[in-house]
Amino acid sequence: MLDKELMEKVLKKALEYGGDFAEIFFEDKRTNNIVAEGGVIEKVKSGFDMGVGIRVIYGEKVSYAFTDDLSPKELMEAARSAAAAAKGSGKDVIVIDLTRKSVPNLHPVKIEPTGYNKNAKVEIIMKADEAARVSDLIKQVTISFMDQFRKIMIANSEGLWVEDEQVFIRFTVSTVAQRGDLIQTGSVSKGKAMGIELFDLYDPEILARTAGEQAITMLNARPAPSGKMDVIINNGFGGVLFHEACGHGLEADAIVKGSSVFAGKVGQKVASSIVTAIDDPTIPNEWGSYNIDDEGTPAQRTVLIENGILREYMWDRVNAKKAGRLRSTGNGRRMSYRHLPIPRMTNTFIANGESKYEELFKNVQRGLFAKALGGGQVNTSTGDFVFAVREGYLIENGQITEPVRGATLVGNGPEVLHKIEMIADNLDFEPGMCGKQFQSVNAAVGQPTLLISDITVGGTERKGEK
Repeated sequence: MLDKELMEKVLKKALEYGGDFAEIFFEDKRTNNIVAEGGVIEKVKSGFDMGVGIRVIYGEKVSYAFTDDLSPKELMEAARSAAAAAKGSGKDVIVIDLTRKSVPNLHPVKIEPTGYNKNAKVEIIMKADEAARVSDLIKQVTISFMDQFRKIMIANSEGLWVEDEQVFIRFTVSTVAQRGDLIQTGSVSKGKAMGIELFDLYDPEILARTAGEQAITMLNARPAPSGKMDVIINNGFGGVLFHEACGHGLEADAIVKGSSVFAGKVGQKVASSIVTAIDDPTIPNEWGSYNIDDEGTPAQRTVLIENGILREYMWDRVNAKKAGRLRSTGNGRRMSYRHLPIPRMTNTFIANGESKYEELFKNVQRGLFAKALGGGQVNTSTGDFVFAVREGYLIENGQITEPVRGATLVGNGPEVLHKIEMIADNLDFEPGMCGKQFQSVNAAVGQPTLLISDITVGGTERKGEK
């Protein structure tokens, strides 16, 4: 960790040729990942990465330099490089007085995972591997157990000096089932900003069994029908549709550039009046949670859409300044000290509604229940999307009937927001890795179970086939 005197010198050097703002971002990150395939431990990997990024802002110009050498000489050289790139008119006197600011820890960890016994982790994985093999038709099981400790420190020319420690853990089971030429997959993943106590919430063997049963169910499923129909999307990972098709359009860089369909629409109706959408990194121990963002701004709950009305976007420092705002919303995030912060989602979700889960099905005569969504493709500037349904079922006369495979959901995110007819009261979250501008960060997606009317379903059923 850097001391106060050195940081003040580095910040002064970074502003040597002028500039409105200078910042030091320090990161110490340790990651463990154990992967098993076919009941054999294939990879045990531990990584350690530490370094500093120095950012200088001059008007709308941003320069950045980073180094993994924390010696005073190299830090001053990185500061000089950033200063030269953002070269301005220079200032005669620069006074920087850093004051350490403490932040409350909203995400306590009971059992720190990075130092947890590796043999104990392997034992958890092996038991899960066995549990996932629910049938001889399960041909492949892959399990990943990842944990990470991340310590960050941000100091800037406005006198801010703040630190945070973040701990993440994720357990993922993927299965492959095969009968003849037909292959289907299953997958379950749970992750939180916590320690080994994750397994007090989720039994790894039950997670593995669920992944195995999912693949077998889809192996026995009939081809999915196609056409426009009502669709019920399950809670949890169903929120990936809102994240990808709408959430990215609510990030400030897309708003400032005018490339989002939501630009200039604050105060306007953009969704069904029962829809409230929120981004909130303060949710205790959730996968996308933190105490401060990567610019040192305290985490905050931001209501994006309230009862169908667009209220706010997600801001980082640079884009907030471009828009004439006094502060960001605490959404400035970066993949590592090698990257500039950009506006990103954290835990982004549709809030609970007032309906019960069972009530949603009673209102559907013929439709599709998307119990689990898979991967998808999204045009983030328009919200057009195509998502695969990893586990789907027919809904007939208000009842879940046969499983169907090969379904896809096709539509436009902003349009779908207006078609949400009912929202259950069973909000849940799932972990994901969000990619943007070649940076990947952890972000939770979430929603209660939703009933959406009149969505285009792409199916694999041929005429006359059932």
